[in-house]
Amino acid sequence: MAPAPASSGRIRPWLVVGDLVLAALWVCAGALVKLFVYSVLGLGGTPEGEAAKVSLSVVYMFLFAGLESLTGGASYNPLTALSGAVASHGGPALYLFTVFLRVPAQVIGAVLGVKLIRTAFPQVGKGAALSVGVHHGALAEGLATLLVVMVSVTLKKKEKGFFMKTWIGSIWKMTIHILSSDSTGGIMNPASAFAWAYARGDHATFDHLLVYWLAPLQATLLGVWVVTFLTKPKKVVDENKKKE
Repeated sequence: MAPAPASSGRIRPWLVVGDLVLAALWVCAGALVKLFVYSVLGLGGTPEGEAAKVSLSVVYMFLFAGLESLTGGASYNPLTALSGAVASHGGPALYLFTVFLRVPAQVIGAVLGVKLIRTAFPQVGKGAALSVGVHHGALAEGLATLLVVMVSVTLKKKEKGFFMKTWIGSIWKMTIHILSSDSTGGIMNPASAFAWAYARGDHATFDHLLVYWLAPLQATLLGVWVVTFLTKPKKVVDENKKKE
């Protein structure tokens, strides 16, 4: 989840198309990196393979961060769109626009992307799946999402340049991904998780809903609230104390 451009709190209809396209490209990019490292380079299950996968992943995270900036805030991840809508204080209209238009577009884009990549390269497999108990998985995915969202929202509030923000966000996300990959796949993206689960046929299960939707969505809202509270301007804090 790379830091997206700061949202102005306005409804921008063209983002729906951008979300769909980026979500499709995102799942294709991730699958192609694994295919290249494991099949072409033959480095599956080796430290060199993991290093190559992480390096290539950081490269395409920069690419997608650039695309997000060029499109004015389009995103491949529902959690990025949701955190942006909540943090921008755009009101109920922006929130509803995000939930009922942008998120479905991202899900549809991810499903189309998985279908496309599996048609072109059947050997890519069926994506990461839950390998632990449902409650363990929900805790792992929720905690991973919370940590990533807090850093992402914090970076959006900083005045650092594009390169530094993207570099910090990418390395942090890859670190959390690696730590949580053995339990849930470290996806932290409900649209991508749903797309691969749809390909496997287990997208309508309670386990999938809890681990890859409810847990990360709640963690996203909590992460935005925590960062907003901790980074509240000093003047606002002082005014609140005077009122009390």
